[in-house]
Amino acid sequence: MKRKLRSGLSVSLLAVAACVALHSPYSLAARDAQTILKETCQGCHTPEADSALSRISHQRKTPEGWLMSIARMQTMHGLQISDEDRRTLVKYLADTQGLAPSETDGVRYALERRLNTVEKFDEQTSQMCGRCHSGARVALQRRPAQEWERLVNFHLGQWPSLEYQALSRDRDWFDLARKDMVPLLAKRYSLDNPAWKKWLSSAPKAEALVGDWSFSGHLPGKGALTGVMGVTADGSDTFKISVKGQYADGTPFNGDGSAILYTGYEWRGNVTIDGVTMRQVFAAQDNAMQGRMFEAEHDERGLDFVAAKQGSSRLLAVQPGYLKAGSETEVTLIGSGLTGKPSFGNGVEVVEVLEQSPERLRVKLKAAANAQPGLRNVTVGTLNGPTLSVYSKIAEVKVVPEFSVARIGGGGGSTPKVQGRFDAEAWGKDADGKPYRIGVFPAQWKVEAFDERAKEDEDVKFAGTMQADTGVFTPGDAGPNPARKMSTNNAGNLKVIAAVDDAGKSLTGEGHLIVTVQRWNNPPIP
Repeated sequence: MKRKLRSGLSVSLLAVAACVALHSPYSLAARDAQTILKETCQGCHTPEADSALSRISHQRKTPEGWLMSIARMQTMHGLQISDEDRRTLVKYLADTQGLAPSETDGVRYALERRLNTVEKFDEQTSQMCGRCHSGARVALQRRPAQEWERLVNFHLGQWPSLEYQALSRDRDWFDLARKDMVPLLAKRYSLDNPAWKKWLSSAPKAEALVGDWSFSGHLPGKGALTGVMGVTADGSDTFKISVKGQYADGTPFNGDGSAILYTGYEWRGNVTIDGVTMRQVFAAQDNAMQGRMFEAEHDERGLDFVAAKQGSSRLLAVQPGYLKAGSETEVTLIGSGLTGKPSFGNGVEVVEVLEQSPERLRVKLKAAANAQPGLRNVTVGTLNGPTLSVYSKIAEVKVVPEFSVARIGGGGGSTPKVQGRFDAEAWGKDADGKPYRIGVFPAQWKVEAFDERAKEDEDVKFAGTMQADTGVFTPGDAGPNPARKMSTNNAGNLKVIAAVDDAGKSLTGEGHLIVTVQRWNNPPIP
């Protein structure tokens, strides 16, 4: 491996450059992957049988995972590699040594930058791995036992004080990692998984993604979104994108960009929407795409995204997804192949079909005054889709996310603020008394001190401001604040309170918001 330490190279700057590279199409003029492996990597990774290379050939990862491996070679071992070669290498490794769709199920939140996700791993994995980085980072790679053990050794070799740090000195970390975690991880995340071999043999061709896609989305603080994304081929696994849509309040959502497909289904795009660059991280399979779009400079500002290719048959979304007993409202169904008669279940009448096309069906609905509260299956012809919530009253309001982290920033520094963005979910009880989610409701928002210490430190005054009508919290400036006790920074510990009006009755829900310092190391997989 060629080594030359780049002057001034930082982990933070490299992470930014890496993310840009991941979402950008690679150049056809770049060297081929085999040449790069031979001329750039083989100096350290020795050849093995069947054209394999030591270490490299015994791992499988997502595109982000391979990108992080190459970045680590640059920062820790002085690897010198061009952006074009890095793109080519990530593409090749993700395609030939990636993860099957089933292997990313349940942990895609890390790829989609859902950084407020509260992970649910077994206690051993949470304590041994999840104290320093996400459990998803572990779950998004595959290795044999020997490689898992080498990873453990790398941890202690690279960070020799690890066993004395606050997060691991309460146990014999190295011994437990070798004897307990290595066998567990080798069994749970093995290299030789039949799912990967099956996917390699059955993955569809990239040209299957070319065409128009009907999409639905939701942005916290803004609301529902619909539109059409046009996809045209721009290479074997690369595409040009055009987006035309709008939010429920009429705000446009228009732009264009490009995308690249890894591993036969891992869609990564860069799209400029009304002057703002957004990333796309989707799983694309079976004429459907699902994932998240988020601003390149503010990954907390993101929207859930689901799409169906026009010409297929799929019911994606019901907007809005709820109806009060005894009332009328307009509801829009989003999807593809929406032909036939719509049905919304017992007690819900279709008063009038206002608009109907294969991609969009707008109807006026009326719920009977005595309609039973609960979820209704929505159908259009033979298509089944999302449910419609019928309710008579709201039983509970929940703040989503229930726990969130915002980060101070700006203040003359280069690291921007990280907002907190919240939705107010209304919940009801069905005829059997079981709770069910009604949907996202408009709310009035505020923050309060979480505890006595936060009250004493005046965290509400200094930590930031909450927009009362959107649920968007903007933290304070970074750096010391002379107005605070001991000139400390603008961190804080806050309650987030949402008040929802239900026929003149105000119901509130609470969440927890930690306002903390900047995140300096922000890798593609947290």
